[in-house]
Amino acid sequence: MNPTDRLNDVLRHIKHAFIGKDEIVDLLGISLIAKENLFLLGPPGTAKSAIVRLLSQCLEDGRNFEYLLTRFTEPNEIFGPFDIRKLKEGELITNTEGMMPEASFVFFDEIFNANSAILNSLLMALNERIFRRGKETRRLPALMFVGASNMLPEDEALAALLDRFLLRVKCDYVDPDKLHEVLLAGWRLEAETPAERPVISASAIIGLQQECRRVDLAPIRKQYIDIVHSLRSTGIKVSDRRAVKLQNIIAASALISNRTTAIISDLWVLKYIWDTEEQIEILSGIIDAIIEKDEAGPAHPQALYNRVPDPEEIMKEVVFLSSKWNGETLSFEERNVIKDKLRFVQNRCSWIKDAGQKTYIQKEIEVLWQHILQTS
Repeated sequence: MNPTDRLNDVLRHIKHAFIGKDEIVDLLGISLIAKENLFLLGPPGTAKSAIVRLLSQCLEDGRNFEYLLTRFTEPNEIFGPFDIRKLKEGELITNTEGMMPEASFVFFDEIFNANSAILNSLLMALNERIFRRGKETRRLPALMFVGASNMLPEDEALAALLDRFLLRVKCDYVDPDKLHEVLLAGWRLEAETPAERPVISASAIIGLQQECRRVDLAPIRKQYIDIVHSLRSTGIKVSDRRAVKLQNIIAASALISNRTTAIISDLWVLKYIWDTEEQIEILSGIIDAIIEKDEAGPAHPQALYNRVPDPEEIMKEVVFLSSKWNGETLSFEERNVIKDKLRFVQNRCSWIKDAGQKTYIQKEIEVLWQHILQTS
């Protein structure tokens, strides 16, 4: 079995264990191949830690490091204590055995609790895969970093930490209709033994990461550049550095689909580069409008996952946006957010199957657009 198929086996196993979390699992797999970091946002009890832990357990020869950060976490708890023997000789050398600098898979829970004592070291580790402490400098073997939190940062210093995670994905509670499946899957997972899990070696992942850099992106580069320009014009920040690194994610989508050339649908991963929750729908509208026309294949399953919209829910959103526009004194940025959301709703409306419902909602959207133009 080739490494790509082996990794897909691991991902299928995790999806089977965690019902309703396919999106998160697929993005973890893609980030792993791309050697990029992923951030999970969600309330407690949504299986963020458990999903990441099971993935790390499926790396058979890798060293894994997991830590729950608090405001009082000290550098020694993450990087290791100073070597006492070397300290007596006047050298500041860290004993990193079993700590983050030796790990191939790293998970930080509640990462935005990071304090100033460890923040700079974390930023360098996440961005450059380098550990620096005093005169010590060493390369980190980490295949990827995963961070999780139940809230987005407000402090500017912590916003820099979020910026080190290329992809961001929400982890919500599973649909109540799937609760029975969730209970059964959880029960099976409790009884599972390590021998029953599919595994992939860290060396195989490194091979995939190298292969990822050889994926041909030429067929989609023009569309990608157009998207970056479009996102920047709507106020979604895509720095030159992030634009370069996002190519790794696009290439990983192609590679995990057993292709060596990227196609338009591989751009689906760009839906997960949001900085705020308000940007999630805006990104989905922009990216879905582009990839839904792609007929090349085989596409990544998540690229094809486009829920058929509920007409009632879309109409509720139109009414909500209308009331918000009329009912409050809005800043320029808030008005732009409402316009972007309305564009997204308008795009989703075109997917409604019932022609009568679609026509009615489209007319209501057009009325709201006219009103917005008149009052802007």
